[in-house]
Amino acid sequence: MRAKAGTDLTTGSIPRHIVTFSLPMIAGGLLHTAYSFINAIWVGQYLGTRALAAVTVSFPVVFTVIGIALGITLASNIVVSQRFGAKRFDELRRVVDASMVLSYGLGIGLTALGELFTPFILRAMDTPPEVFDEAVGYLRIYLLSIPLSFGMIAMRSMLQGMGDSRTPLLFQLASVVLMTVLDPILIFGHFGLPALGLNGTAWATLFAQFVVLIALKVHLHRRRSPIAPSWPRRGHLGAEVGHILRIGIPASIQQSLASLGMVMVTGIVNGFGEISTAAFGAASRIDQIAILPAINFGMAISTLTGQNLGAGHLGRVREIFTWGCIFSGAITLVISAVSVIFPEALLRVFISDPVVIEHGVAYLHIVGSCYIFFSLMFVSNGVINGAGGTMVTTLISLISLWIFRVPVAYVLSRGMNSELGIWYAISLSFIVSMVVSMAYYFAGRWKRAVGEKAAAAEKAKPEPDPAKVFANEVGEA
Repeated sequence: MRAKAGTDLTTGSIPRHIVTFSLPMIAGGLLHTAYSFINAIWVGQYLGTRALAAVTVSFPVVFTVIGIALGITLASNIVVSQRFGAKRFDELRRVVDASMVLSYGLGIGLTALGELFTPFILRAMDTPPEVFDEAVGYLRIYLLSIPLSFGMIAMRSMLQGMGDSRTPLLFQLASVVLMTVLDPILIFGHFGLPALGLNGTAWATLFAQFVVLIALKVHLHRRRSPIAPSWPRRGHLGAEVGHILRIGIPASIQQSLASLGMVMVTGIVNGFGEISTAAFGAASRIDQIAILPAINFGMAISTLTGQNLGAGHLGRVREIFTWGCIFSGAITLVISAVSVIFPEALLRVFISDPVVIEHGVAYLHIVGSCYIFFSLMFVSNGVINGAGGTMVTTLISLISLWIFRVPVAYVLSRGMNSELGIWYAISLSFIVSMVVSMAYYFAGRWKRAVGEKAAAAEKAKPEPDPAKVFANEVGEA
């Protein structure tokens, strides 16, 4: 059912909704990953192992910053889906204004901090000296695109909250095509432009994000979409900003914890030298594809849960969870099998150094066999997030990454005197996160929280005026 330029996910077949809503999101993720792969090919095959290592040590910093945007926009997605499911469109408009103010404000502030502290952060990560200067230059240029990325992520999340996953896909396709065309032009200096080397990929990202962001805003205004950004009205900000932050701060902490965990793990990997860092970077590209369906199914499940809870259809959530496990688990198992059986062929796409490939194969044999556990965790986390329980999923990340992965990676790698200890720690953390998340889901505490909110909202409603009720009944008679 179409409504207000979105899709009503509170009625109809749940498996059909999951598939039709998730597929454009997965396709968008594949497009982004495809660009990441193309970028890695340019860097790894034509600029060398050192350039690939520079990108590898830079990306955890970018992911940490982007993680804050993903947390705030996850809150926007949850609130928009609940408002849309409840058909409260005036409140939806206020959510849009608050979300855009938060997204751009945080993007600009974090970019300024990143530009200032980039060298200190990379030194703290034990970045190899031979790649340090290149990594600093690349990261400082890339960070300039962060406010634009925040704006794009916010609008994508709100569109998805209304059940529209196709529009973000089309504009993501435009962005990827533009970056793919610009990469070789700016890296190698075609058409009279200077050859920028590794920094050319960062400038390509900045330019493409700017063009596509403007195009998406124009498109939404022409369609008169409820989430078309406009100059925010001050009366729309106070309460909604607070509501988004209450959900978004834990989600941002969760995303940042994950990214900071990667920073710490990358720092431990860096301690074993340039070869290990490059191998980790190349194998991590395979990780991106392996967990991509799980991430997008989790986001879809969050939106479906939010809309159905907003409409009061608590009973449909169990079916959402079951079908999410079936779809996400099946796809991840296939990808996991390919990663474990053909690791060398996959790694040769990004790097040709046989020593780096040897280290990357060991990573995929160990980590690739455990992708399924991470996949199922995203399903239960999707339900918990859709119910507004972002604090719970933040605690799950804290347990998995900081209480388990990082300390175990350090201890095992030092005990084994090899990066293999890090690979084992990553695999075991997948299992830990799934067990904790599933335990919370099956305990049903998220349902009690939803019930308490619904009861509180019902209690807050004013008592009906008996005289008005009597007058209405007489009128109907």
